Amino acid sequence: MNFTSKKPSFEYLRKKWLLRHQNIQNDFWDKHGDSLKHLAIGSLGGLMLLSSPANNLQLPVHSVMASRDDVLANYDQNVLLAEALSEKIPQEVRMLQPSEEREIADILNDNFGFKIKTEIEGIRLNRNYGLIGGEQHLYRYPGDNLYAHAENTSDYAMFADAGIAPGLGAWGYFAPSKNDFSDIDRKRERYYLAIQTFLAPGFAENFGRFRDFFRFRKMLVVNPKTGQAVVAVIGDAGPAEWTGKHLGGSPEVMEALGLAGGPRKGPVLYFFIDDPKNEVPLGPVKVKDKA
Repeated sequence: MNFTSKKPSFEYLRKKWLLRHQNIQNDFWDKHGDSLKHLAIGSLGGLMLLSSPANNLQLPVHSVMASRDDVLANYDQNVLLAEALSEKIPQEVRMLQPSEEREIADILNDNFGFKIKTEIEGIRLNRNYGLIGGEQHLYRYPGDNLYAHAENTSDYAMFADAGIAPGLGAWGYFAPSKNDFSDIDRKRERYYLAIQTFLAPGFAENFGRFRDFFRFRKMLVVNPKTGQAVVAVIGDAGPAEWTGKHLGGSPEVMEALGLAGGPRKGPVLYFFIDDPKNEVPLGPVKVKDKA
């Protein structure tokens, strides 16, 4: 890993520009999201308008993460997903009714092409719609440090300031040693969620079974406002109920969801992925091409 290929001042300024750009996008969505959805759905001209340099909304050519490149390339499909979800999710962030859960799960199944479930092996979360907040990095193995998390200078510039949590995740280290640290361990920490597993119905009565079930359980998380989505795993328990948040996401998860800037929180949908053969990769995920 080479941290000297680009000057730190360049990376700092580039990161600030990217965060400012994300804030502008979020503000624009808040003010004009509904109009843009209908415009993009009504004609391809909506997509052309949004990608025009004249409106200063075009994304950077060299993206830090694939999801940033995908916003324009996959914009029309994201908008269609967001539009479909807007007709099903409640205005306030609350627990979904069983009928709402089923309808939303069907929409997600249809758009992503893998099995989305609210319940597996008789276990379910206390909710599937809630407020996510940004989390810190986690120690992956004994002796791990913040610098080791970065894959390159851009990665360090984007995510290092999130810091690293002083304690371990709910299941301890992701690997017992640096020598045993694998690529799947790296991806699990990179795309981890903190979920209120302790609020799942039946958790207290079946602690051992639930603990093992939730460890690195794969989930789909979707920003219903933009259609951005990420496949992640449950890597920690939390946040506490008094925070007002219902789950947390790693810095990379928040970036993939378009929630890395500003208050670093927002409403999301989150459902189990039924993937017994481990065929669904972790990371940002596109809406599948239905053509």
